[in-house]
Amino acid sequence: MIILNKKKLFAMLPSVDEMLSDTRIEDILKDYPRSLVLESIREVIDSKRKLIVGLDDEKLEKFTIEFDEIVESSLESVKIKYSLSLKTVVNATGTVIHTNLGRSLLSEKIKDDLWHAASRYSNLEYDLEKGERGSRYSHLTETIKRLTGAEDVLVVNNNAAAVLLVLSTMAKGGEAIVSRGELVEVGGSFRIPSIMSLSGANLVEVGATNKTHLKDYEHAITEETKVLMKVHTSNYRILGFTQSIEIEELSKLGKKYDIPVIEDLGSGVFIDLSKYGLSYEPTVLDSIKQGADIVTFSGDKMLGGPQAGIIVGKKKYIEKMKKNQLTRALRVDKLTICALEATLRMYLDEDKAIEEIPSLKMLTYSIEELEDKADKLYKKIEELNLDATIKIEDGFSQVGGGSMPLETIKSKVISITPSNINVSLLEKKLRLSKSHIIARVYDNKYILDVRTIFEDEFDIIANELKNIKL
Repeated sequence: MIILNKKKLFAMLPSVDEMLSDTRIEDILKDYPRSLVLESIREVIDSKRKLIVGLDDEKLEKFTIEFDEIVESSLESVKIKYSLSLKTVVNATGTVIHTNLGRSLLSEKIKDDLWHAASRYSNLEYDLEKGERGSRYSHLTETIKRLTGAEDVLVVNNNAAAVLLVLSTMAKGGEAIVSRGELVEVGGSFRIPSIMSLSGANLVEVGATNKTHLKDYEHAITEETKVLMKVHTSNYRILGFTQSIEIEELSKLGKKYDIPVIEDLGSGVFIDLSKYGLSYEPTVLDSIKQGADIVTFSGDKMLGGPQAGIIVGKKKYIEKMKKNQLTRALRVDKLTICALEATLRMYLDEDKAIEEIPSLKMLTYSIEELEDKADKLYKKIEELNLDATIKIEDGFSQVGGGSMPLETIKSKVISITPSNINVSLLEKKLRLSKSHIIARVYDNKYILDVRTIFEDEFDIIANELKNIKL
C-alpha cells in the first residue's frame, strides 16, 4: 500500500516542461539565465522525490504535492543562485575598520566618478597633453606629493605588496636591519620576516623584543647592509619596560652611513587624529619630514580609500621600483586609481575629509551625535512592542583594521534582552536575515553600537526585528 501511495505522489510531481509553461517561470526567464532556471527546477523536484522516498506510514498520509509551492521554491532558488556572494551587511559591531566586513567604506561623494571610470574609456595610460602613451601612476602622483611632501609616489595593490616591492628593489641580495620587536604579523598569517625572505633580502634582527637601542642598529651595520627598516607596530603594543627608536634617530644613522631608511607605517594617516580625542598615530607627512627615505602604508584602513599599498619617498628609489618586474604583477587597476584619487582629493581640506570619508566621520563622532543616533534607533525599536527589554546604554567602539589595538572609544549602544528566546538565537536570526545584521552579544544582551550604523539602516534593523516577532 505504501509503495502504491508513493507511486501516486511521484506521479503528481510536475515535469520540467510543465514548470516551464507556468507564467511565473516564463517571467523569470526574461531576467535570469535559462540554464540556472532549469537547474533550480530540477533540484526542487528532485528534493521532493527524495522526501517521498523517506516517508513512513504516518507522514505519507499527510504529505501533499503543491504545484505552487514547487514553483515558488524554484523561483527562490534561482534568485539565491544568481545573487552575489559578496553581500551588503549592517555593521552594528562598533568596529569602524572591520577587516571581516570590508574595512573602510568609500565615500558616497565619489560613486559617480567611480562609475564613469568603470563604464567609459579613460586616459588610464594615455597622456592627453602629449598625445602618447602615459603612466597609470601619474593620476595619483601630484595629489599624494602635495599631501605628504614626498618627491615621488608609486601605488600597488596592498601594503604587503608595497613592502615586498620596496625590499626587492632596495635590499635584494643584501641585508635589511630591523628591530626584533617590530617583526609583526600583518594579518592573514603574512609576517614581515616572510615578506623579507620572499623579497630576497636577508633579515638582520637587532635588539630585544621589548627594547631596541640605536647602538643595536649601528653595531649590526656591515658592507652587506642595504637598508635600515622601521615597522610601525600598529596592530599590537608592548607595554612596560620598553624602548624603540624613532624614525628621526634612525634617519640620522642612515645618513651617517649612507644607508636608506624605510618605514612601514601599516595603516597610514594624513590627519593627526589626536586632536579629535584619539591616540596619536604618526602621519605620513611626519615620517617624511623626519627623514624617512621611503614610507609605505595602506590606502584603505585609516585612510578611508580602496585597498592599495602606497609608496612615497625619494624619487631615485621609486624610479628603480617602477622598473622592477614585480611592479607589473602588483599594479592597481583603473577603479582603484579612480577611487584612491577621489578619496585623497578630499584630504586637501581636512574638514571636508572628516565629514565625507565614512571611516573618519565614524571615528570622530562626538558623544552628543551618538546620543542623538541612539535616541532615533531606540524609538524605532521601542515602537515595535517587542517582548524584550530595550535600553540605551554606554558602550565602547574600536578602531579596528589592525590600527590602535588598545584604543577604545566611548559610544552609545542599544541593548536588547529578549524574554522568550536565547540571545544567541536572536543574533543568529538577524545575521542570517535578508539584511544580514552583524552585532555583538555581551552579558546576555544583543548589542547594537550606533557608531557604525548609518541612519538609513535604522528602519532596516527595525523591520528585521519585527519579522522575527519577539
